[in-house]
Amino acid sequence: MSLYRPLTLAAAIALLAGCATIPKPLEGTYTDVSTASAQQGGAGGTRVRWGGEIIKTEPGPQQTCFYLLARPLDSQARPQAGNAGANQGRFVACRDGFYDPEVFTRGRELTVTGTLHGTVSQKVGEFDYAYPRVEADVVYLWPKRPIVVDYPPGFYDPFWGPGFGPYWGSPYWGAWGPGYWGGPRRVIIVRQPPPPPPK
Repeated sequence: MSLYRPLTLAAAIALLAGCATIPKPLEGTYTDVSTASAQQGGAGGTRVRWGGEIIKTEPGPQQTCFYLLARPLDSQARPQAGNAGANQGRFVACRDGFYDPEVFTRGRELTVTGTLHGTVSQKVGEFDYAYPRVEADVVYLWPKRPIVVDYPPGFYDPFWGPGFGPYWGSPYWGAWGPGYWGGPRRVIIVRQPPPPPPK
C-alpha cells in the first residue's frame, strides 16, 4: 500500500468535516419550533435558528426587518436549495441597525438566530398573513451559490466555445466524435462573495 492512499483519505475526511461546519455566529442550541406552530402563538420567548429566502427587506428608523420564505436548514445551518428546500411558510426577522436592501435582495439566502416575539400581520395579495416575528441577534447572509452549466460531450476550444469552431459537425469531426473526448463538460461559474454585513 502506498503512502499516498492514507494521506488522500485523511485529506478527504478533513475536507468533508470542514464542509459541514456551522459558521461561528450561528452556533448554539435552539428549540425546534416550526413557523406553522409559531403562528398559533404560545412560543414567545423561544430561541430559534431559522432560515430561508428573502422576500423583501424593509429598513425602518431603528431596525431592519427581513420578510423570508422559510426553508429547512442543512448541516451548515444554510437554507436548503432545490427540491430539498421545501417551503415551510413565512416569517419576519428584525434586527437593530440599517441593512441595505440592495445587498439583502429578494432571493438571497439568510439564516437568523433570535427570540420569537409574537406575530406581525401583513397582506400577501388580499390575504392577511400572520408572520411569526423573530427579534434577531444574528443575521447571516450567505454567498450566492455557484451556477453549474452542463455542456454536451465533445472537445471545446476555449477561444471558440461549445458548439462552434471550424471542425464542429464537419466530416473531420466524425472520426474523433464526442465519445473520443469523454463525457459531458461541466462549467461552474462562481460569483464574488458579497461584502460582510455590518455588525
